Amino acid sequence: MITIYTKKEISAIRESCKIVCRILRRIKEFVEPNVRTLEINKKIAKMIKEEGASPAFLGYRGFPRESCISTNEVVVHGIPGQQKLKQGDLVSIDIGVVKNGFYGDAAITYPVGKIDDEKRRLIGVTEKALYRGIEKAIVDNRISDISAAIEDAVLNENCLPVRELVGHGIGRNLHEEPQVPNFRSRDIGPKIEEGMVIAIEPMINLGTWEVETMEDGWTVVTKDRKPSAHFEHTIAIVNGSPEILTQE
Repeated sequence: MITIYTKKEISAIRESCKIVCRILRRIKEFVEPNVRTLEINKKIAKMIKEEGASPAFLGYRGFPRESCISTNEVVVHGIPGQQKLKQGDLVSIDIGVVKNGFYGDAAITYPVGKIDDEKRRLIGVTEKALYRGIEKAIVDNRISDISAAIEDAVLNENCLPVRELVGHGIGRNLHEEPQVPNFRSRDIGPKIEEGMVIAIEPMINLGTWEVETMEDGWTVVTKDRKPSAHFEHTIAIVNGSPEILTQE
């Protein structure tokens, strides 16, 4: 069942989303070679606390950290640890917070120092796909219109969207209906309505769309171990059009 949120509720979701936005902007300065992903996570945890919010990911289905930090072939759900970032890496940082009972969620893929042309292209393609999808999030379109726009944005770039992981509704819970695929499927999905709040998050690979989950039960990697990128915004349908809540 899809929750339709009031303007007052969207205002509360917006507050959580702005927190995520501010943290993602601030954390960029710490993304550099030789920094351990656990150290970045510690800074994120401190920032969340300073904002008067709580981490949405910590303890969610047993997840052990406050953020997901995924490098190169890791698509999503990377667990911050002792791994050091290296010159030329891609690193995706995914942050969710909850404040006053409402959630915000967003992700950005950053370059670590100077990266090669293919990785730079992948970042550009994935971010472009996110905004192409957002453009289709208007009243009376369907979720499938978002999915088709994302897929179209990447197929012409010799990249492929991951098919096993999707975007989602968000609000009073971190994950709600509807699912928001990044590819065409037989299911056209529900109509987009005023007051819907969804997280659109293309996960785009340079190689195959296929992925697998590592033994830790969380870390999702590309099957061919080629790089992946991930961008995410939480949006609300306001006055018939998408408002990006995780953006200042």
